[in-house]
Amino acid sequence: MNVQTIMVIGAGQMGSGIAQVCAMANYKVYLHDLKEEYVQKGMSSIGSQLSRQVDKGRMTPEDRDGVLNRLLPSTSIQNAAEADLIIEAVVENMDVKTQVFKMLDEMAPEHAILASNTSSLPITEIAAVTKRPEKVIGMHFMNPVPVMKLVEIIRGLQTSDEVYETIESITQKIGKVPVEVQDFPGFISNRILMPMINEAIFALYEGVAEPEAIDEIMKLGMNHPMGPLTLADFIGLDTCLYIMETLHEGFGDDKYRPCPLLRKYVKAGWLGKKTGKGFYTYN
Repeated sequence: MNVQTIMVIGAGQMGSGIAQVCAMANYKVYLHDLKEEYVQKGMSSIGSQLSRQVDKGRMTPEDRDGVLNRLLPSTSIQNAAEADLIIEAVVENMDVKTQVFKMLDEMAPEHAILASNTSSLPITEIAAVTKRPEKVIGMHFMNPVPVMKLVEIIRGLQTSDEVYETIESITQKIGKVPVEVQDFPGFISNRILMPMINEAIFALYEGVAEPEAIDEIMKLGMNHPMGPLTLADFIGLDTCLYIMETLHEGFGDDKYRPCPLLRKYVKAGWLGKKTGKGFYTYN
């Protein structure tokens, strides 16, 4: 499969990061979102990151300009007709994702691969709403995308070998390390990470220790670069809750039950760094 043009759906932190690394690997990239202001915010973020690379001497001004010229802002879903690969990076919600995939299935050329950046939702279920389940696959990038090397590649039940091999090759071309994972809730990364974060929240909820102590123990004792509660704040507590609910529902095992304190913080609108308040307070 010859992929030359990539469309990224969702111009937020993940989507703009994915668009950036694809454009840096010489792909023509549409960065799409519902509103012009969202797209421009994503484009501005990419421009700022690339300029910092130039300032540090890691990139020439000419290379930066070349990357920016390969990035095309989009607010029309009809641009999907130009794409060989479409990577969806919208909110982690099954209803939203399946609506997007239904639209893309209608708009995209027959040969196009449809990929999801979902961090926990079943690829097989997403693929089932399309007429091309063999061309649907998971590409779970890590945040921040330009820095983190891993991409979990998730095969749906019907994903073809040719599609998997194409996505594996593209992942390597954009400077990432592809790791194959089967389609189970949370895949590997969040099946292991989120219960650890949830357990840290339970420890806080039960009064075992304060947030700073919990994080310090995991940093100094387990050599983690960031404590679990700080990491939860950076991920977004709403995202953490949604993934824990996906694990709980998907496996039917109470060991994945979200901590009541996590639910309380989300209901209060304390979602972490993005709202200025989570387990810590941010300016």
